[in-house]
Order: sequence, then structure tokens, then C-alpha cells
Amino acid sequence: MKDEFLIFAKYNQEANKAVLSILDKLSNEEREEDRGSYYGSLSGLIRHAAGGTGFFLSMFKAPLQANADAQKAIALVEGLSPPKDKLTEEQWKSLYKLFETADKAFVDFVSSLSEADLKAPIPINWYGGNPAEVPLSFMLQNLIVHGTHHRGQISQILDSLKIDNDYSGINAAFLPR
Repeated sequence: MKDEFLIFAKYNQEANKAVLSILDKLSNEEREEDRGSYYGSLSGLIRHAAGGTGFFLSMFKAPLQANADAQKAIALVEGLSPPKDKLTEEQWKSLYKLFETADKAFVDFVSSLSEADLKAPIPINWYGGNPAEVPLSFMLQNLIVHGTHHRGQISQILDSLKIDNDYSGINAAFLPR
């Protein structure tokens, strides 16, 4: 199962690079314009997606205390959070770097896992306490879906703007050798 998660972590990393590259070509005003999504602008969506990776990884710190490499990966995103308000051009550049760091942390984190780690119980309070915890593998699936969902929202907005944005395929280069 770890190999599959690593494929998805690397795919997320490449897809996020592609999205950021597309958004980087837009003006700051175009990125910040309210597009009617829950997070408003393209910038709002990308800020939320970047923050989500750090949020999820922080949930795994205590349950995986014995895994030193996992702790190193989580430390990469500790204290990193995207700005909440509209971004200046300079803040956009720092967000770009934050996303690269978060994606690297996700790949490093998954790389550090054993098959036993994937079964580690992760406490949650999402379902009214039932269940109170889920396996790490379930939370990794949620993290992957989170990024895919928000890239899909960005893709729809880019489609409406007639901006080419094909970053949806998983590259065979990610397959284990």
C-alpha cells in the first residue's frame, strides 16, 4: 500500500507544480479576483490547498512519534501557514515556496512509512466521535482527495477562462521500479 501512496504523493507534487506554474502566469489581480468558489479566488483555493497539507501532516505527529524520518518530514511544515487575506505579488512568491515545501514534506513523509505505520490510529473529531480514530491510510487518502478536489475546482475556473490546464494524468514515471 505504501507504494500506491508514494505514487499519489509524487503525483500531487507534480500536479501542484503544474497548477502553480499556470497561476504564476496570471497577474496578481487575476489570481485574486473572486471567481465564485467557496474560497473565492484562485489564490484563495491554492492557499487553502497548501494549508491543508500542513494541517493533515500535523495530525500525524503524535501517533508516529517513534518514526524519526516521519517527524523530520512533518517538521518541514510546522509553523508554515499561508496568508489568510488577498496576496501581494511578493506573498504569492512565498506561497509558491510554501507549497513546494509542503509537497516535499508529503513525499518525504510517505517515503518514511512502514506498512505497520499505515495502520497507526489517528485521532479525529470529524464524525461526532464515531469513530474517534481512523487508520493513517484513511487519512492519507483524505489528504490526496483534498488536493485533487481543489485542483479540480481550479481547473474548472481555468477552463471558464479558456486557459489550458491539463495536469490530470498520473505519470507512469511514478511507478515503483
